[in-house]
Amino acid sequence: MDRQRGRTNRRRFLLIAGLPLLAVGGGMTYLLWPEPYRNPVRTDLEPLNKRFKPYLGELSQAHWLGYDIDEASQDSRTIPGPDSRIRLVGVAHLPPGGAAAVVRAPGRTFAPAEPPAMPGRLTPYVPAAAAWQHSPEFDTHVNGKSSDATSASGEYHFDVERDLVRFDVLYLFS
Repeated sequence: MDRQRGRTNRRRFLLIAGLPLLAVGGGMTYLLWPEPYRNPVRTDLEPLNKRFKPYLGELSQAHWLGYDIDEASQDSRTIPGPDSRIRLVGVAHLPPGGAAAVVRAPGRTFAPAEPPAMPGRLTPYVPAAAAWQHSPEFDTHVNGKSSDATSASGEYHFDVERDLVRFDVLYLFS
């Protein structure tokens, strides 16, 4: 009987001492484990105005993301590729009357269009009732004039009533 009782006490001791140690170890592992990189929603205007001002005018109240699409989809411990594919996606206000000026400019045909889906973190900044208009000619005009990138591709959608531009552009740097 004493042997049985000794085992129970030893088990009880291991349980009482081991569970808190296990909980502390698990908690420390959780706290020290590196989080995946989260690209924050940006509101700074300088990078956007540097790229888009010649075509859109001075932007204001922007919410956007800019990230290397290859790094975002892979573990950070991979060998970097020779190219960087940078995606700029977001929404910004144009100067008053700016969207109407772009849409009514000669040589481009704008038509109502549904823009591609935006990353979830940007959807709170995009009005649900916006009447987006798009022109492939305008996309070609802006994307073909990229100065600091090897190539650019993407779309620009405009809401004339709110003077908004919604952009989703991919730059390839080599």
